[in-house]
Amino acid sequence: MHIAVVGSGYVGLVTGACLADFGMDVTCVDNDVRKIAMLKQGQIPIYEPGLDALVAKNEKSGRLHFTTELKEAVEQSLAIFIAVGTPPREDGSADLTYVVEVAEAIADHMNGYKVVVTKSTVPIGTGQLVEKVINERNGTQPFSVVSNPEFLREGSAIGDFMRPDRVVIGARDAQAIAIMKDIYAPLYLIETPFVITNVESAELIKYASNAFLATKITFINEVAELCELLGADVHHVAKGMGLDRRIGPKFLHPGPGYGGSCFPKDTKALSDIARQAGRPFEIVDTVVKVNDRVKLRMADKVRAICGGSVAGLTLGVLGVSFKPETDDMREAPAIPILAALAADGAAIRVFDPAAAETARDVLPAGVTYCADEFEAAAGADCLIILTEWNQFRSLDLERLKRTLRTPRLVDLRNVYEPEKMRSLGFEYDCVGRTAKDLPLA
Repeated sequence: MHIAVVGSGYVGLVTGACLADFGMDVTCVDNDVRKIAMLKQGQIPIYEPGLDALVAKNEKSGRLHFTTELKEAVEQSLAIFIAVGTPPREDGSADLTYVVEVAEAIADHMNGYKVVVTKSTVPIGTGQLVEKVINERNGTQPFSVVSNPEFLREGSAIGDFMRPDRVVIGARDAQAIAIMKDIYAPLYLIETPFVITNVESAELIKYASNAFLATKITFINEVAELCELLGADVHHVAKGMGLDRRIGPKFLHPGPGYGGSCFPKDTKALSDIARQAGRPFEIVDTVVKVNDRVKLRMADKVRAICGGSVAGLTLGVLGVSFKPETDDMREAPAIPILAALAADGAAIRVFDPAAAETARDVLPAGVTYCADEFEAAAGADCLIILTEWNQFRSLDLERLKRTLRTPRLVDLRNVYEPEKMRSLGFEYDCVGRTAKDLPLA
């Protein structure tokens, strides 16, 4: 089967490479000439573990192609995946400009029956909009519109695609459903659950899922704040909660708030969708507000351990990407936290294994970017762990103590045990762990 994937960003490139690995003949289309040239030369424009090898393997096999020519890709494909960006507008609503542009281009080049698949995260009603656009521009060729939302986590996207929790297919006709099942046949064979529903339900599943996960993160962050006030340990509380199978342990890890390309955008978009429907989503509205507050509370922690002010101090920072195993800085908690500390007059030294280049565009001017952990810590009055990259989990603590001007560590990801750090002579603070109890077994 020939498949076109329009948009070679994070979702589109992972989708195209994985479908090619399923045995499909896939053409990835993008209007960014430079990006396509890079991909043809074997260069991957995003950081995602394993993606470079997967792309190279399927290019070599002849199943994966890259082009800027949408017309040829549409004409030769049975299924066309729309995987372009849907950035948030100022009011939080999703900007569908690129989706509409692709739908118009598909309509202009259709030469027979096509399945048009929205892979981008889009508001409820986008499937109807795509149908309307295509019908108005090309009323002669048959087509079906399908919603097939992605559930890819940055840093583990290939595994998420190859071994997903579920595949969601929203469609209005049996022919489109059969084609989508054929595309995902390798997953059907390993008994992956398939959710077959209408287009609107599929669109809402993605938003509702991300909003729920964002709510869970924000909930445990508020519990962590309460733990600090009452002398409880959030790790013990989270374990006690997570052992309840109705709750589960995942996403009960306190920290500096959620970020990234999905949760901030999707919570705001769902909030806007609910407002447009005349029924404000009050839980999600509160989650967005509290998450912003959580990030600023982390800056207060740094100020507090430094005696109330960071003016004139040097702060070392380990990790600035919104999560490990990615260079993505979109809505990263590091952005408002470091902006607040820089505005207070602190000098900031940063090390991140992957995100140094992307960070330069969004972190405050004057930040120094370092080659490793110890360069970032050199002469610093306080060290902050902002992203829990694995290499930060077993630092040479004695060397770190000697490298810092003052042995202070603010661990915003709870990587280390408080009592151990204090016994080594560090002034140490973390998130939600003031109780002096034994660590979890």
